[in-house]
Amino acid sequence: MDLGEGLRHAIAKLKGATIIDAKVIKEFTKELQKALLSSDVEVKLVLKFTKEIEEKALNSNPPAGVLAKDYITNLVYNGLVELMGNSYTIELKPKRILMMGLYGSGKTTSSAKLAKYYQDRGLSALLICCDVSRPAAYEQLETLAKNANVTFFGMKNESDPKKIIKEALLKYKDRKVIICDTSGRSALDINLIRELKGVAEVFKPDERILVIGADTGQVAGRQAEEFNKAASLSGVIVTRMDGSGKGGGALSAAHASGAKIMFIGVGEKLSNIEPYNSGKFIGRLLGIPDIEDLVNNVQRAIEEAGISESDINTTELTFDTFYNQLKTMGNMGPLKNVLGMMGAVDLPKDMISQSEEKLNTYKIIIASMTKEERKNEKLMHNPSRIARVARGSGKTEKDVHQLLSDFNKMKKAFNMFKNDRGFMKRFSKFM
Repeated sequence: MDLGEGLRHAIAKLKGATIIDAKVIKEFTKELQKALLSSDVEVKLVLKFTKEIEEKALNSNPPAGVLAKDYITNLVYNGLVELMGNSYTIELKPKRILMMGLYGSGKTTSSAKLAKYYQDRGLSALLICCDVSRPAAYEQLETLAKNANVTFFGMKNESDPKKIIKEALLKYKDRKVIICDTSGRSALDINLIRELKGVAEVFKPDERILVIGADTGQVAGRQAEEFNKAASLSGVIVTRMDGSGKGGGALSAAHASGAKIMFIGVGEKLSNIEPYNSGKFIGRLLGIPDIEDLVNNVQRAIEEAGISESDINTTELTFDTFYNQLKTMGNMGPLKNVLGMMGAVDLPKDMISQSEEKLNTYKIIIASMTKEERKNEKLMHNPSRIARVARGSGKTEKDVHQLLSDFNKMKKAFNMFKNDRGFMKRFSKFM
């Protein structure tokens, strides 16, 4: 059970209670403790947090018109926001960023994500490869830079990172955001400290960012403290927040160490990085829908898919328009994250993974259809076409039949909603 599941389970038990008395409140705080400790949040922080929640719940009265269970839930929300650290407000201005981290933290990928983030917002970005110790670091960052559509600079056989930086700054002085990806180690040692200080002297960074994996849990705090002593950190990026049950432990530990959490990585795609917003993060854990982020994510996914909004907001559902919608969904990141923005966070994991697999299968099958078949699904009622598409997509005829069946159900529902003016009016009002 991850942190979000544990918290939602505790709150569900509280809201299911008929009377909120001292006994129920004490049981609730024990459930909170269990959820936080199992997610690797530091013991002292957990005890301090739950003690404060319990005391406020026992010794203060809800405002007029507010139920006790809702009042306590709000106490938990506000307390968790404080526990996990303040939100980060990003400044879109020219800057130099020095990226640091240990092996396996996701430092190089985060460097590319950050470069893409700034460039997508109008600031031309440059990625400099100063990782001169790890084999294939040059090739990895070069490939990531190409995929992110940002400028890359490196000197493949050069072992002096200071020389690389000097050449890069001379050649690309016009770039607005310059990100330097440094070498990592299995631990912070004297050689790495010396190298980081030497790089910083030449690069003169405006920000020094440490990259930490969410699965490090409480160790995140110690890493932040050590790197801060060695390199005066500006803040931290926490990666793998989409898949680690210890994400809460990493965030709370980093915050407790005095480090500022700047960004979180929420998926594998280069667009899956976002400025840290404690309120939204806790909201997702508690299953609160985030419509603003969902709408923004859809808009960004449409742009990345290279299709027009008219292709999405269509009045007719064909395989063509369905394919465009699948492409958009694919660019929104893991289905789990999308459902989280909608507040649907407790669907079975195997159901989500099966749904993702099915949608990917459908995308591959449609890509193997002809233009005529995509526009007129009736052509696909021909057995020979089904066999041809199955062969071309590497799928089975059963898979194609399943797509046809599901597509017909969707089309019926689509037409029903389209002709229901009351529903469309309510839906547009909601959006």
